[in-house]
Amino acid sequence: MSFHIRDRYLYCEGINVKDLQNAVQDSPFYLYSAAQLRANVAAYAEALAGLPARISYAVKANGNLTLLRILRNLGCGATLVSGNELRLALLAGFDPADMMFNGNGKRRDEVALAVQHGVTVNIDSEFDLEHIAAASHAAAARGAARPVDVLLRVNPDIRPDVHPYVATGMRDSKFGIRAEQLPWFLDRLKGEPLLRLVGLHCHLGSTIKDVQVFYDATILMGDLTSSIRQQGFELRYLNLGGGLGIDYERTGEMPTPQALLDALRGQLPDDLTLIVEPGRSIVGNAGVLICRVIGVKRNGDKHFIVTDGSMAALIRPSLYGAYHHIGFIEPVDGELQVFDIVGPVCESADFLGKARMLPTPHEDTGLVVYDAGAYGYAMSSSYNLQLRPAEYLVDGDRVMQIRRAETFEDVALAQSPLSVIMPQ
Repeated sequence: MSFHIRDRYLYCEGINVKDLQNAVQDSPFYLYSAAQLRANVAAYAEALAGLPARISYAVKANGNLTLLRILRNLGCGATLVSGNELRLALLAGFDPADMMFNGNGKRRDEVALAVQHGVTVNIDSEFDLEHIAAASHAAAARGAARPVDVLLRVNPDIRPDVHPYVATGMRDSKFGIRAEQLPWFLDRLKGEPLLRLVGLHCHLGSTIKDVQVFYDATILMGDLTSSIRQQGFELRYLNLGGGLGIDYERTGEMPTPQALLDALRGQLPDDLTLIVEPGRSIVGNAGVLICRVIGVKRNGDKHFIVTDGSMAALIRPSLYGAYHHIGFIEPVDGELQVFDIVGPVCESADFLGKARMLPTPHEDTGLVVYDAGAYGYAMSSSYNLQLRPAEYLVDGDRVMQIRRAETFEDVALAQSPLSVIMPQ
């Protein structure tokens, strides 16, 4: 494993993490394993062997530029949900032909940027279609007349067993188009020569544990594809969004990419290219959050380990009630007790884990929150003026800093008055 215990110390590949913590000034910080990242992509590539298919990494899970360049070099495309993610993907070297722009509220300037670069765009609503059409006509007026490849994002009304905040494919979701609404969109697209419908898209949600929901969605979307093709549309793609969960709780029961693709194999026409959009299952277990213990305290029957990591660095436990495995990066021989692991943010919701049986640590002990590579740094904040952490990458016996820690000067400079807007 890329993260493993050796002689009671945590290692990331060939690096003793305690030695790294002592060598850098930053705390907390995110730490990633390049080997684990490559192994996760390889698992999808092997599962997709023999299928016309593409891996389109969900940039929202973790948009670190160095990690994106690694994924691009491994042959991944990029799924985007904002104009700035599109800009970052371009900076990372992704080919616009391998990009997919999703989202239920794409701004006009973001749509124009996608059209300008030839990125495929998912249509999520009536106004979304009109905005994309307007951007294509504006590009044509500037002499850049080329059809924009679009997909229709269909709401399949399939409810996976996941937290409601990460379920996206139900009837009452803000995402996608209900199947009974499709005729309006198809009629509108027939009259829009600058928009070329090339496929369908659906997205089921995140942290999915049962591949049956992907099978159900594939059958539904395959039937819709056949029906729409009969109306003269040359559909080439089925973009099956939604991500497998990872084994946060260390049960050993999470489905693999191979199980996912085995559930879909044989269910699609041979001339249809499948696009999958993994994010969490690519980068989640490739990253951890490394913290220091500030101290240990007791209130009544409750025991707390207070760390310099907090909900500002990793909000998933506070926001979703999500579980992350927690341990120490060095030997700890104190009394075993049940602890809540909390941070310094002034909120009772500020915790990284609850009711964990751990040995009592001394101050400055290194603590690790596992499986934090996805939606960790990406969802971090400066609440309570906590500064966003640094990020480091291990590749064999080499460590690189791939993002510096935010500084107080960064925050102060961004708030400096620059000009008076009103009155003129």
